[in-house]
Amino acid sequence: MTAIDGSAAAVTGAASGIGRALALELAARGCDLALADRDESGLQSVVAEIGRDARRKVTTYRVDVADIQQIQEFATAATAAHPKLNIVINNAGVALLGQFNEVEQAQMEWLFDINFWGVVHATRAFLPHLAKQQAAHIVNLSSLFGIIAPPGQTAYSAAKFAVRGFSESLRHELQTANSPVRLSVVHPGGVATNIVRNSGTGSGVTDNARRAETIDRFDAVAKTTPAAAAQRIITGIEKNQPRILIGNDARFMDLLQRFRPATYWAVLAKRFEKAMNAGK
Repeated sequence: MTAIDGSAAAVTGAASGIGRALALELAARGCDLALADRDESGLQSVVAEIGRDARRKVTTYRVDVADIQQIQEFATAATAAHPKLNIVINNAGVALLGQFNEVEQAQMEWLFDINFWGVVHATRAFLPHLAKQQAAHIVNLSSLFGIIAPPGQTAYSAAKFAVRGFSESLRHELQTANSPVRLSVVHPGGVATNIVRNSGTGSGVTDNARRAETIDRFDAVAKTTPAAAAQRIITGIEKNQPRILIGNDARFMDLLQRFRPATYWAVLAKRFEKAMNAGK
């Protein structure tokens, strides 16, 4: 087991959404924190809420995970401030609305720099330190869209599938080497965060109504709260679970794609449309 009480964790994307909920829950369970995000005011808000418990040591860092130098500086500073840091949660991520032919190459690379390379670079930066701990854990946030790939999500799904593949292969390497570092990959279903509202838009997308419809569709299916997602992730850390599915939707779609790996979308398209109509 990876015990939470008495540990120290680095969390990216900690100013909002699942990252914020993780910071609050980890602190409540006795974990010190190194929190990273581009949103400094959001980080300070998290710190203020955690600050009610003066026992926790919390440090914050302005980090753009698309910048490898900033990630390396974050790892150096965080491990210096928290010498026993033994949990790294690569949570930061962005979304991008648009069909493949509506998304420019530069936009796709922007998303990959954050959602995939940010995970890889942070893992590489922290891993030597984690390997020296008695017990350590890496948590990489993939997505439900790292299991299924809906239309309009070519960039996001590609990056989240890549996170899944990278994480599973690295986990097997760590196991083979008898490393003290465990690794979990997380596949959240619909979690009620602002990731869709804050998403980028493909340069070829000219229909504003489609963006509003996408937000409405997401709101209709996003039934899991960030707090519930954080609790599920922490349980997965404590139990050293290699794969963490969040929400009944993630569990259902994971099973569906196993039984219908090439034809699952015909079923899911009807399910999403029904959810949308029910929400009107």
